[in-house]
Amino acid sequence: MSRIGQKPITVPEGVEISLNGQSIKAKGKLGELEQIVHDEVSVKLVDVANDEGQSVKVLEFSPKSNSRFSKQIWPTMRTLVSNIIVGVSEGYSKKLEIKGVGFRANLQGKVLVMSLGFSHEVRFDIPEGILIKVEKQTGIEVSGIDKQQVGQVAAEIRAFKPPEPYKGKGIRYADEFVLRKEGKKK
Repeated sequence: MSRIGQKPITVPEGVEISLNGQSIKAKGKLGELEQIVHDEVSVKLVDVANDEGQSVKVLEFSPKSNSRFSKQIWPTMRTLVSNIIVGVSEGYSKKLEIKGVGFRANLQGKVLVMSLGFSHEVRFDIPEGILIKVEKQTGIEVSGIDKQQVGQVAAEIRAFKPPEPYKGKGIRYADEFVLRKEGKKK
């Protein structure tokens, strides 16, 4: 039995959940997201009393059959639904740092313009549903309500100039450690 799949998801205050067959819609202060749960997983929206005796809505997941695939997809679906609930209530963000002499970024409307040591500026069109902030020209913060989309946009921006191992120049995640190599010796 999956430990992740067995954990029920407590719906936070201010988030509305609507369950329509295998489709779960979450609506919160930041927006609205929908997740379709696989047919091998059953979902129940239950009212449970918490420690103070108040009624709280809880989503419970369980596999429909005893098959191997059903047991594998069950915790995955629970995590994806948990991600949309956190997304509409709190949102997600990733921070990127730009290291290197003359490397910088700025916003021009809905376009992120970066100088990364190439002969031209790199332009990145910001997709719908993503908010990008540029702090002090060497810090980029990507935020939004969809965890997968925030991570994908951050990875695409990082891919323009990944950090190189000798001087560490390039775009990296704020919490990323770049393993440095020693240069050639004479």
